[in-house]
Amino acid sequence: MSRQIPSDRFAALVEAGTATFVAHGYRRTQMQDVADAMGVAKGTVYAAVASKDALLLACLRYADGFEPAPASDSWPLPHPGAGDFAALVSERLSEVAELAIHHLTPAADGSATASAAAELELVVTDLMRRLGRHQRAIKVVDRCAPEIPELAELWFGEGRADLVNRLRDHLAARAEQGLVRLTADPTRFPGRWDVVARTIVETCVLWAVHLHWDPAPAAFRTTRPDDEIAAVLAALFSTGLVPDGSPTRPAPLRPPRL
Repeated sequence: MSRQIPSDRFAALVEAGTATFVAHGYRRTQMQDVADAMGVAKGTVYAAVASKDALLLACLRYADGFEPAPASDSWPLPHPGAGDFAALVSERLSEVAELAIHHLTPAADGSATASAAAELELVVTDLMRRLGRHQRAIKVVDRCAPEIPELAELWFGEGRADLVNRLRDHLAARAEQGLVRLTADPTRFPGRWDVVARTIVETCVLWAVHLHWDPAPAAFRTTRPDDEIAAVLAALFSTGLVPDGSPTRPAPLRPPRL
């Protein structure tokens, strides 16, 4: 009689695999490590995934709950083909990059569509929500991509750069309208919106992704919802970027619920 496979077996595998890749990176992760984390024999892991690469792809695909777990009759999941990692990560990056910022173009008369502070809160909240939806995959890719050439250029190059560049261009356009500035003297740091944009993006990534794996004692970490953290971050950024008396419009924008 064949043994019954526990219904949570695949979820436990993805959970253990994700934790192990984050802890050790790609090269140092061993299938025995994952088996030990699950409390099963290594053969049990290979019964579900054909290789370490197949496990990594499964973690990227299933850890954030976007797709239902594959049926056990499809196991072991095959070794990924050339380009499979990049295709999946590109798909996820495209959703993260499809920000509310794309819909915040200046009006024809050059006016703002909302107050600069409300607009900044919209951008930060929307980014935090999108990062949070892909939190586990982002953490695994960020940890493993330096060791996987297929992912390194995509993740550390065009993927992150596109997000920063879009925000930079948006801020530069708003600066031209006089809605945001770096200092009271707008000539002091001309054109440094690349620094501001990357600071905003990386701060959101820190709070939405990386701090969930913070090894510091629990008492030192926050359990506040991402939207609440986003509001605090937006307020901090607004204090430095939005001039007093910045032009406003009624009905501040609100990001859609994902």
